[in-house]
Amino acid sequence: MSFLVIGECVADVVRAPVGSDVADRVHPGGSPANVAYGLGRLGRDVTLLTQLADDPHGRRIAEHLTAAGVRVEVGGAPERTPSAVVGLDAHGTASYTFDIAWTLTAGAPADLAPAHVHIGSIAAVTDPGAATVLAETERLRSRATVSYDPNVRPALMGEHDAAVARVERCVALSDLVKASDEDLAWLYPGEDPGTVAARWLTLGPGVVLVTRGAAGSLAVTRRGTVVADVPPVAVVDTVGAGDSFMSAVLDSLAGHGREELGALGAEHLAGLLRTAGAAAAVTVSRAGAHPPDRAELDAAGEAFTLRSGRVS
Repeated sequence: MSFLVIGECVADVVRAPVGSDVADRVHPGGSPANVAYGLGRLGRDVTLLTQLADDPHGRRIAEHLTAAGVRVEVGGAPERTPSAVVGLDAHGTASYTFDIAWTLTAGAPADLAPAHVHIGSIAAVTDPGAATVLAETERLRSRATVSYDPNVRPALMGEHDAAVARVERCVALSDLVKASDEDLAWLYPGEDPGTVAARWLTLGPGVVLVTRGAAGSLAVTRRGTVVADVPPVAVVDTVGAGDSFMSAVLDSLAGHGREELGALGAEHLAGLLRTAGAAAAVTVSRAGAHPPDRAELDAAGEAFTLRSGRVS
């Protein structure tokens, strides 16, 4: 099974916590690029359609991706590779300041026939490149399933109501959606994440997943809701945790068609959340967006037990 991920690459410049004697670090990043990298680490056939400049950051990111087996297709070269200054608080939680332009103009190669397309983050809602992302997704979804992660970055989302409309358009194109509770809190202030997830189902997806950090995750389908708790983990930083979760989800669901996704049962969803939570736990236990490979994920999945999985 082949995957196509469409979206941005970003050089994450991780600032050391205030008072620390640790030097700043530069990690290859960008949510879609991280998802592609995670799939590559798990041995999946994956192509990333993105933008990279021919500069030190761009070359470093390209080498990083290809080392994991990701095929990189560049749909236009910006003047400089996008970057983000990542600040970490005392708990390793990341905040971002961006220098990014998204002007993707070229679609996927004609010989590429993916079974699944993943979109998300800045690339899916930032013009002018977002138009290309949506056009490619609409073109391919007749023969491929689609997933979406809004990965909200408030500083880049623009006017709130327009941003919500753009996100909901992407949700409507998708079979599977993953969002964090922080994403949903910005999009729909004061609303319960489970309520939002259930409403998103009416737009089209068969499954909506919500991650809640140390509080675990939930999966919402038309058949019910499964809630998973995860054990605590020593956090180095949270960079790329949600993307590792997404990669593990896509890996676990590889080969499932549109109808099958909507029919997933509680036991299957509970195992899915456990596996994806284990992938995220491995990632936060070390610096940067460095997801597990197959052996690490298998080991982590055995070590992590599901403390609760219930249907409501």
